[in-house]
Amino acid sequence: MIFFTSDSHYFHQNILRFTGQDGQRVRPEFNSVEEMNEAMVTRWNEVVHPGDKVYHLGDVAFGPTANAVAIHALLRRLNGRKRLIVGNHDNLKSEALQNNFDKILLWQGFHDEGFTCSHIPLRLDSLRDGSFNVHGHIHERTMAERNYINVCVEQTNYTPVSMDWVKEQIRQRS
Repeated sequence: MIFFTSDSHYFHQNILRFTGQDGQRVRPEFNSVEEMNEAMVTRWNEVVHPGDKVYHLGDVAFGPTANAVAIHALLRRLNGRKRLIVGNHDNLKSEALQNNFDKILLWQGFHDEGFTCSHIPLRLDSLRDGSFNVHGHIHERTMAERNYINVCVEQTNYTPVSMDWVKEQIRQRS
């Protein structure tokens, strides 16, 4: 099975204090980075099995508490074969990322399924007619146009979503 997720921001202390446009905390469920990290690892492993493939659409880990050893140890705990679509906070020189992702990509097309994965939402005029963009980057916000499917953890209960879930979103919006 194939899964998608984005913007986990493991080890990002300050994300717990970020507020959205409505003034509410972006991640109100968590009181500490440790609690956030553990919840996301647990939820990931509840749905992803060792043979599954997961596309992480960027911004894996972040912040001063993040170090290569801790990131590596956390990523090793996540089930599945992982592929990274690079986000704006991902360090391509990071051994933790290089050693834990089978592939590191700028984008990934699933043209037979009618969508392209990216970190930052693609310009609407760059999408094929009627195609969709599965993306991250904008956390709790959504794009107005029907062609965008945000898989940031804040949108998906901090749990990777399946290819079937994405296909159902496309069906509902078509």
